[in-house]
Amino acid sequence: MVGTMALQLPFIRASRMARTSPHLVGEPCADDEVLLDAPDARLSPTLVAAARGDHLPAASLLLATRVASEWERRDRYVTRLAAFARSRPEWLDAWLATTPQDPDALLVGAQLAVDRAWQSPARAELLREVSPLITAAARGDQRDPVPWRLALDHARGAQAGHTYFEELWAAAVRRAPHHYGCHVAALRYLASSWHGSHRECFDFADRAAQDAPPGALVQALPLRAAYGYLTDDCGPEVPRERLDAAADRAIALSPRLPAHDPWPARMRNLLIFVLVRLERWPDAVEQLRLNGPYATSFPWDQVSDDPLGHFLRVCEDMRSAVAGDPSWHPRSERGGRVRPGDH
Repeated sequence: MVGTMALQLPFIRASRMARTSPHLVGEPCADDEVLLDAPDARLSPTLVAAARGDHLPAASLLLATRVASEWERRDRYVTRLAAFARSRPEWLDAWLATTPQDPDALLVGAQLAVDRAWQSPARAELLREVSPLITAAARGDQRDPVPWRLALDHARGAQAGHTYFEELWAAAVRRAPHHYGCHVAALRYLASSWHGSHRECFDFADRAAQDAPPGALVQALPLRAAYGYLTDDCGPEVPRERLDAAADRAIALSPRLPAHDPWPARMRNLLIFVLVRLERWPDAVEQLRLNGPYATSFPWDQVSDDPLGHFLRVCEDMRSAVAGDPSWHPRSERGGRVRPGDH
């Protein structure tokens, strides 16, 4: 069991559309077979139905995740459905009109409102206006940590103080002590509140990973801290050993997750990104093989306007490095800062 104190944030201080790949694991995929942000087998038909204006499959999917306490998948599905509703909102409007108190509809609506506000120059002000939507979603199911992940993201964007954020954090971990989304939200808040505080971020991420079960996605939280450090010019230097340890922990997690599957692709894409930055080419290629044909926009969209093209170029670099191509030279991306759109 994990106590609240074990997960206390370090800033509280007394002083301050998918298809199955035909390849076997271990075989590289051709560039024209790589899919960007492919939904998994459960989400894919839901998005197809939403494109036709039918919200019922989305309602069934999110209800199933809530009944089964599949909080990690629920979080991912809510984010993807809200992203789809940004350009095709008719199905969500119909859902909210039909069952305005449905906690799943309210949650997708709240996520959509936060996403829209986040892109505005008046972000902080607009985010404060959507607070009632998040509150309504949180009241829908007292067990659900996903509205609290959304509340944590919202608090960061609204520039909430540490005391308020800690209250939200305590409520989130009471519901799901090892929920990855909530931990990423806390890590982002810590990084933005103490810009350059990479050692504090690593401390928080390492504690959370050590307390989590071996197969939990939180095992990849130190990897997220490493990514933050490697893409930021600010703050004191972090020892190379700590970066390697974060990557090693994620490498240990990767075989516990399905291979050639879109569900863990986001974690593996991030792991590939970090391993390439660390010039650990054989490890990166092994993750590429486990990943299969699934590219994800994040993290590649943080360094390129063409995430798929950038991913493919990195794959080419990895293969050249492992093959010992004498004409190959690594593409330098060090020191680039993360774009503010990743929230």
